[in-house]
Amino acid sequence: MNRKILVIEDDPKALRFIRYTLEQKGYQMVTAANGLEGLRKAKTEAPDLIILDVMLPGIDGFEVCHRLRAEPQTAQLPILMISAKAQEVDKATGLKVGADDYVTKPVGPAEIVSRVEALLARKAVAWSIIEVAQQIIAQEKERGQR
Repeated sequence: MNRKILVIEDDPKALRFIRYTLEQKGYQMVTAANGLEGLRKAKTEAPDLIILDVMLPGIDGFEVCHRLRAEPQTAQLPILMISAKAQEVDKATGLKVGADDYVTKPVGPAEIVSRVEALLARKAVAWSIIEVAQQIIAQEKERGQR
């Protein structure tokens, strides 16, 4: 598998739990303890998916998500928000700023794995569609030049 996941989480206990859970499934883990470090690592580490806490020191997860979506290099990365903020308005805000999924703490290992796998599967399907579309466009251009 060897997919790389960036976890942006300031709580060491939650970070250890997420890291252990996903490493057991074969994922490569990269971590960041605050929003600015997470933004930097999202660009330099080229993760396949980001798990993002909402309550972070400095800039919060909502702002991090918004900035990730604004950057072409990170705009298409799947983002799973995990937070103790369980109000409907918090979930709606997370989705509005660009999160692909939002789960509230406490969350069990099976749910984390299931949500990560679902987001990565959607990403793979999306890239397959893009590749097919690019092939069709190239074929049409080739036909037009004949």
